[in-house]
Amino acid sequence: MKDTAMLDAKPHSQSARCPVHMDQPGEGRLAHAGADHPPVPQAKIGVLLANLGTPDNYDYWSMRRYLNEFLSDKRVIDYPAWKWQPLLQLIILTKRPFTSGANYKSIWNHDKGESPLMTITKDQTAKLAEVIAARFGDDVMVDFCMRYGNPSTKSKVDAMVAAGGEKILFFPLYPHYAGATSATACDQFFRALMEQKMQPAARTVAPYFDHPSYIKALAASVQRAYDAMEEKPEVLVASYHGMPKRYLLEGDPYHCQCQKTTRLLREELGWEEGKIQTTFQSVFGSEEWLRPYTVDHVADLAKQGVKRLAVIAPAFSADCIETLEEINEEICESFEEAGGEHFTYIPCLNDDDAHIAALNEIIESNLKGWTGG
Repeated sequence: MKDTAMLDAKPHSQSARCPVHMDQPGEGRLAHAGADHPPVPQAKIGVLLANLGTPDNYDYWSMRRYLNEFLSDKRVIDYPAWKWQPLLQLIILTKRPFTSGANYKSIWNHDKGESPLMTITKDQTAKLAEVIAARFGDDVMVDFCMRYGNPSTKSKVDAMVAAGGEKILFFPLYPHYAGATSATACDQFFRALMEQKMQPAARTVAPYFDHPSYIKALAASVQRAYDAMEEKPEVLVASYHGMPKRYLLEGDPYHCQCQKTTRLLREELGWEEGKIQTTFQSVFGSEEWLRPYTVDHVADLAKQGVKRLAVIAPAFSADCIETLEEINEEICESFEEAGGEHFTYIPCLNDDDAHIAALNEIIESNLKGWTGG
């Protein structure tokens, strides 16, 4: 006859809520465990925000490490390794760290020794942590990670689990789904979970490209910018990060989600069709990408007689190299060299209060059933 005691026994896990003798705040020994049992932290829920990433510095080797990780991701460049890696290692990573490093240097936050994306992501995290703490106290911890570079996804998952995170909500800070953004961020999160002895329960946040609070925050940022101008722009260009057209044809929904965001933004502002136009930036490589290309389209608008133009970047949750350098410099120059006179870049939502409120609303919705809310 089998020993039923083993079948009835429950593992001494955080979720079992076993009595704990507290040795120090937030950590203790299980009441029934031996003296050699490792300390068990108080059970918590983690909210882990994720953004694309940033080099540690703009010098050659920092840039090379970052670009190598980024451009070796099969979600970003899906060419066969035998074909892509020799080109990447022998040619691209020999030259591109210099040009990319110069671009980063032009926007670098020299006071804090970090990129603007890092500064803004820290600010967003701090504000969200404050709001969530007011709602849930110490039961929910908030932190951030980067898909490429530091702090790595693995390091932050490790830290959350060590701190008692038995449930983690993973939130890629991309309003729109794309294989090269949301999906690769989630891939890295799942890889980190695979290495955990005590694997936490996990949820991922869906794209929020059409969330009412996100659209309202975008519209409010446009309205503030326009209210501050004596002469309003004739056209607002919504510039989204590009991707190869092939990805769309293979089923990636990014293009359609971008188009919907533009439409909802226009409707929220109460503008007529044509006042906002959708374009795509950051073309890389030789194959065709989603069109129209922002850098060419703004020049075409100038040649058609548009003198006052504004650009917004709804696909980015925080200003970064693609907005501060590419839009505010390269794309601006393209418009002005073609005859445009007044170019305005409307910043990303960053840590704007309306943006933080929208992100918090999304987080709280995704925590339901875990927090009792």
